[in-house]
Amino acid sequence: MANKKIIVYYSFDGNTKFVAENIARIINADLLELKPVRDEIPRNFMKYFWGGRQVFMKRKPILLPLTLDPQDYDAVFIATPVWAFNYTPPIASFFEAVKLEKKRIGLICCSGGMKGKTFENMKEKLSGNEIIGELHLKEPLRSKEKSLEKIESWLKAIEI
Repeated sequence: MANKKIIVYYSFDGNTKFVAENIARIINADLLELKPVRDEIPRNFMKYFWGGRQVFMKRKPILLPLTLDPQDYDAVFIATPVWAFNYTPPIASFFEAVKLEKKRIGLICCSGGMKGKTFENMKEKLSGNEIIGELHLKEPLRSKEKSLEKIESWLKAIEI
Protein backbone atom coordinates (compact mmCIF):
# COMPACT_ATOMS: atom_id res chain seq x y z
CA MET A 1 0.00 0.00 0.00
CA ALA A 2 1.16 3.52 -0.78
CA ASN A 3 2.30 5.77 2.00
CA LYS A 4 2.13 9.29 0.59
CA LYS A 5 -0.89 10.13 -1.54
CA ILE A 6 -1.82 13.20 -3.56
CA ILE A 7 -4.87 14.18 -5.60
CA VAL A 8 -3.97 16.37 -8.60
CA TYR A 9 -7.07 17.95 -10.12
CA TYR A 10 -8.56 20.65 -12.28
CA SER A 11 -12.14 21.71 -11.71
CA PHE A 12 -14.31 24.15 -13.62
CA ASP A 13 -17.86 23.84 -12.24
CA GLY A 14 -16.91 22.37 -8.85
CA ASN A 15 -17.79 18.73 -9.58
CA THR A 16 -14.19 17.54 -9.82
CA LYS A 17 -13.21 19.64 -6.80
CA PHE A 18 -15.96 17.98 -4.76
CA VAL A 19 -14.68 14.53 -5.75
CA ALA A 20 -11.00 15.41 -5.18
CA GLU A 21 -11.65 16.94 -1.75
CA ASN A 22 -13.67 13.92 -0.62
CA ILE A 23 -11.11 11.39 -1.82
CA ALA A 24 -8.38 13.40 -0.07
CA ARG A 25 -10.42 13.43 3.14
CA ILE A 26 -11.18 9.69 3.01
CA ILE A 27 -7.63 8.50 2.27
CA ASN A 28 -5.76 11.30 4.04
CA ALA A 29 -4.12 12.65 0.88
CA ASP A 30 -2.73 16.03 -0.07
CA LEU A 31 -4.53 18.15 -2.67
CA LEU A 32 -2.96 19.93 -5.63
CA GLU A 33 -5.35 22.07 -7.65
CA LEU A 34 -4.18 23.00 -11.14
CA LYS A 35 -4.94 26.62 -11.93
CA PRO A 36 -4.29 28.27 -15.29
CA VAL A 37 -2.58 31.68 -15.16
CA ARG A 38 -5.39 33.06 -17.35
CA ASP A 39 -8.92 31.76 -16.87
CA GLU A 40 -10.83 33.00 -19.88
CA ILE A 41 -13.57 30.38 -20.03
CA PRO A 42 -17.07 31.73 -20.62
CA ARG A 43 -19.45 30.97 -17.76
CA ASN A 44 -22.57 30.40 -19.89
CA PHE A 45 -23.51 27.67 -22.40
CA MET A 46 -20.63 28.84 -24.64
CA LYS A 47 -18.23 27.13 -22.23
CA TYR A 48 -18.95 23.83 -23.99
CA PHE A 49 -17.89 25.17 -27.38
CA TRP A 50 -14.91 27.02 -25.94
CA GLY A 51 -13.73 24.02 -23.91
CA GLY A 52 -14.20 21.59 -26.78
CA ARG A 53 -12.24 23.86 -29.11
CA GLN A 54 -9.38 24.04 -26.59
CA VAL A 55 -9.22 20.23 -26.45
CA PHE A 56 -9.34 19.81 -30.24
CA MET A 57 -6.66 22.50 -30.70
CA LYS A 58 -4.54 20.63 -28.10
CA ARG A 59 -4.12 23.82 -26.08
CA LYS A 60 -1.97 23.68 -22.97
CA PRO A 61 -2.53 26.73 -20.77
CA ILE A 62 0.28 28.02 -18.59
CA LEU A 63 -0.38 26.91 -15.03
CA LEU A 64 0.32 28.79 -11.83
CA PRO A 65 3.37 27.26 -10.08
CA LEU A 66 2.61 23.93 -8.43
CA THR A 67 2.57 24.16 -4.63
CA LEU A 68 3.42 20.45 -4.18
CA ASP A 69 5.64 18.09 -6.17
CA PRO A 70 3.78 14.94 -7.27
CA GLN A 71 7.17 13.23 -7.62
CA ASP A 72 7.34 13.13 -3.80
CA TYR A 73 4.31 10.81 -3.58
CA ASP A 74 3.84 7.06 -3.92
CA ALA A 75 0.24 7.25 -5.17
CA VAL A 76 -1.06 9.99 -7.44
CA PHE A 77 -4.73 10.44 -8.25
CA ILE A 78 -5.46 12.61 -11.29
CA ALA A 79 -8.96 14.08 -11.59
CA THR A 80 -10.41 15.99 -14.51
CA PRO A 81 -13.71 17.09 -15.99
CA VAL A 82 -14.46 15.58 -19.40
CA TRP A 83 -14.34 18.09 -22.25
CA ALA A 84 -15.03 16.88 -25.79
CA PHE A 85 -14.70 13.26 -24.58
CA ASN A 86 -11.18 13.90 -23.25
CA TYR A 87 -9.25 15.33 -20.31
CA THR A 88 -8.99 19.11 -19.96
CA PRO A 89 -6.20 21.37 -21.26
CA PRO A 90 -4.88 22.09 -17.71
CA ILE A 91 -4.37 18.32 -17.27
CA ALA A 92 -2.53 18.31 -20.62
CA SER A 93 -0.28 21.07 -19.26
CA PHE A 94 0.33 19.01 -16.13
CA PHE A 95 1.29 15.94 -18.18
CA GLU A 96 3.75 18.06 -20.16
CA ALA A 97 5.30 19.64 -17.04
CA VAL A 98 5.46 16.60 -14.74
CA LYS A 99 6.76 13.25 -15.97
CA LEU A 100 5.46 10.64 -13.54
CA GLU A 101 7.20 7.26 -13.45
CA LYS A 102 6.83 4.18 -11.28
CA LYS A 103 3.86 5.64 -9.41
CA ARG A 104 0.56 4.07 -8.48
CA ILE A 105 -2.01 6.12 -10.38
CA GLY A 106 -5.76 6.46 -9.90
CA LEU A 107 -7.71 8.10 -12.72
CA ILE A 108 -10.89 10.07 -12.06
CA CYS A 109 -13.18 11.95 -14.40
CA CYS A 110 -16.45 13.81 -13.99
CA SER A 111 -18.86 14.47 -16.83
CA GLY A 112 -22.37 15.40 -17.74
CA GLY A 113 -22.48 12.51 -20.20
CA MET A 114 -20.03 10.00 -21.60
CA LYS A 115 -16.37 9.84 -20.65
CA GLY A 116 -15.26 9.11 -24.20
CA LYS A 117 -11.55 8.27 -24.43
CA THR A 118 -10.58 10.25 -21.33
CA PHE A 119 -9.02 7.32 -19.47
CA GLU A 120 -7.39 5.80 -22.56
CA ASN A 121 -5.78 9.14 -23.42
CA MET A 122 -4.63 9.68 -19.83
CA LYS A 123 -3.07 6.20 -19.74
CA GLU A 124 -1.16 7.00 -22.92
CA LYS A 125 0.49 9.92 -21.12
CA LEU A 126 1.18 7.82 -18.02
CA SER A 127 3.04 4.81 -19.41
CA GLY A 128 5.66 3.55 -16.97
CA ASN A 129 3.19 3.78 -14.09
CA GLU A 130 0.77 1.32 -12.50
CA ILE A 131 -2.85 2.34 -13.10
CA ILE A 132 -4.65 1.13 -9.97
CA GLY A 133 -8.16 2.12 -10.97
CA GLU A 134 -10.57 4.37 -12.86
CA LEU A 135 -13.57 6.23 -11.49
CA HIS A 136 -16.11 8.02 -13.70
CA LEU A 137 -18.81 10.08 -11.99
CA LYS A 138 -21.68 11.83 -13.75
CA GLU A 139 -22.44 15.25 -12.26
CA PRO A 140 -21.42 14.33 -8.70
CA LEU A 141 -22.80 17.57 -7.23
CA ARG A 142 -26.33 16.61 -8.32
CA SER A 143 -26.35 13.60 -6.03
CA LYS A 144 -23.66 14.06 -3.42
CA GLU A 145 -24.67 11.08 -1.28
CA LYS A 146 -24.71 8.67 -4.21
CA SER A 147 -21.39 10.08 -5.44
CA LEU A 148 -19.80 9.63 -2.01
CA GLU A 149 -21.00 6.02 -1.93
CA LYS A 150 -19.40 5.40 -5.35
CA ILE A 151 -16.15 7.06 -4.23
CA GLU A 152 -15.95 5.01 -1.03
CA SER A 153 -16.76 1.78 -2.85
CA TRP A 154 -14.09 2.49 -5.49
CA LEU A 155 -11.45 3.30 -2.89
CA LYS A 156 -12.19 0.02 -1.07
CA ALA A 157 -11.98 -1.90 -4.36
CA ILE A 158 -8.54 -0.51 -5.21
CA GLU A 159 -7.40 -1.06 -1.63
CA ILE A 160 -5.83 2.34 -1.14
